[in-house]
Amino acid sequence: MPSAERNVYTVSRLNREVRLLLEQGLPGVWVEGEISNLARPGSGHWYFSLKDRDAQIRCAMFRQKNGIVKFQPKDGLAVIARGRVSLYEPRGDFQLIVEHLEEAGLGALKREFERLRDKLAAEGLFDEARKRSLPQVPRRIGIVTSPTGAAVRDILHVLERRFPPAPVLIYPTPVQGAAAVPGILAALELAAQRADCDVLIVARGGGSLEDLWAFNDERIARAIRAMPMPVVTGIGHEVDFTIADFAADLRAPTPTAAAQLAVPDGRAWLQTLVRIEQRLVAGGTRVLREAAARLEGIGRRMRLASPAVRVTQATQRMDELEQRLAFAARAALLGARHRAAELGQRLTAASPVARMHAATASSAALATRLEHAMRNELARNAHRLDLASRTLDAVSPLATLRRGFAVVTQASTGALVTDAATLAAGDTLVTRLAAGQFRSRVVED
Repeated sequence: MPSAERNVYTVSRLNREVRLLLEQGLPGVWVEGEISNLARPGSGHWYFSLKDRDAQIRCAMFRQKNGIVKFQPKDGLAVIARGRVSLYEPRGDFQLIVEHLEEAGLGALKREFERLRDKLAAEGLFDEARKRSLPQVPRRIGIVTSPTGAAVRDILHVLERRFPPAPVLIYPTPVQGAAAVPGILAALELAAQRADCDVLIVARGGGSLEDLWAFNDERIARAIRAMPMPVVTGIGHEVDFTIADFAADLRAPTPTAAAQLAVPDGRAWLQTLVRIEQRLVAGGTRVLREAAARLEGIGRRMRLASPAVRVTQATQRMDELEQRLAFAARAALLGARHRAAELGQRLTAASPVARMHAATASSAALATRLEHAMRNELARNAHRLDLASRTLDAVSPLATLRRGFAVVTQASTGALVTDAATLAAGDTLVTRLAAGQFRSRVVED
């Protein structure tokens, strides 16, 4: 064949035209794959391959574009790349010039989760010092969750079993999908405005990371932290963590566990109260017995120290002294009479007149002496009686009463009142004076 009919391409021309065809025929495309053979030379450009199970394509991302990537690419990381198809002419390599790169699927979500967690933690939103303790006995419990899910049924069942007296208020909201974040924020705002719950449970059942993603919203985390009551979260399963869990005052691994943490165990409280009641009854009985014993002892001492007893004893002593005085006077008189009779007999026996006169004179003298002795004896006994009477009168409570004092007793029991602290408003008192007595009533303590 003549050479004029041949259109012979050089390798450079062929690669150039192929490149133009590729770039013009395939506009910008999105490609998803896994990074492999990542290279980062000193120029700052990135070179790697994107592969899936059946094929791979070489990629280049120049420094001007990779400087805005928010994550560090590495081999094995699933990504989505936007770029244009081209050909590397010097080697004839088919390649993708990448202009935008982002993590694919769960990788991107986890990256965003870690970014937001680190940001809020740096602000101190998750500090333990800011977390509040749950009330020991909540008066009302609020629940922010879906009203139709299994989580709310599990929570209500646990609350009914553990602590039936606490009423429950449900703030219904979607917990998944586009309406979840606005709904949860609205429920939290309503609970904060009402402020009629002592503790708030934010919960939903298990699911994938995408299902739980509403609880990784920054606005929800800040709303939980700003709530006026403690917040317990029970979101997903034990291995699931959300930003809301970090912001809450207490994180429970499941909705059921959140209900268990929010209320005390009613049966355990009842057993504790029964034990306390038994201790109170035993202690009260012991105190009453001791008080009764003390009261009986005080009563015995009061009876012994009663003014009536002392007056009776003083009166008995005065009667005894009076009897002794009368006996002494009678004995002295009898003795004098006996001596006078004896002298009369002796006088009669000595009949001479002189002796009679002497005897008469002696008898008169003796009579005088006898009379004087009797008067002296009577005076001494009268003095002793007067002294004893004044002594008795000095110690007599009646003398004390005559000096303006009074004896106050309880009208109902007759007990002496010695301490105003023992009186109570309404008590009736009997006040005894030196002359008579009267009743009075206590108006106030």
